[in-house]
Amino acid sequence: MTTQRTAPAQNADERAMLEGWLDHHRQTLAWKCEGLTDAQLRTASVPPSELSLMGLVRHMADVERGWFRRVLVGEDAGPIHRSDGDQDGAFRPTERDTWAEAFATWQSEIEVARRHAAGFALAELSRGRSRFTDEPYSLRWIYTHMIEEYARHNGHADLIRERIDGFTGE
Repeated sequence: MTTQRTAPAQNADERAMLEGWLDHHRQTLAWKCEGLTDAQLRTASVPPSELSLMGLVRHMADVERGWFRRVLVGEDAGPIHRSDGDQDGAFRPTERDTWAEAFATWQSEIEVARRHAAGFALAELSRGRSRFTDEPYSLRWIYTHMIEEYARHNGHADLIRERIDGFTGE
């Protein structure tokens, strides 16, 4: 599979621009993971860090779920890979964890996120609250935060991928 990355339109309206950048960053993370084995995808960046490409994808599945299910629509959806006892559990895939499972879970959460977001205006406030505050968030804020979250982790992905096999790219 070859990930097609779509550049956001340069003259789109605000919503299309935000959705375009978010999709671009989602596609970038998938692209950074292409062509690697499960073992390579579980390879930690540099000790003592446990950060891996598979861990980033698992983390982003939890992040998508948290912001678009729990916060935006107020759904009682528990975390996928983290727990109260291990907030960073997503970052630590085990030998039993596979790329196929991690990727499918992440893509499923992205599709749910898109469906939920489609029902909100950018300025509309969330029905739920984040675990960090007791305030509602606008969809605009959530989109902006998600773009920032992906951009930061795509920088991590660049470095991890380069360490694994020398692959670099924007």
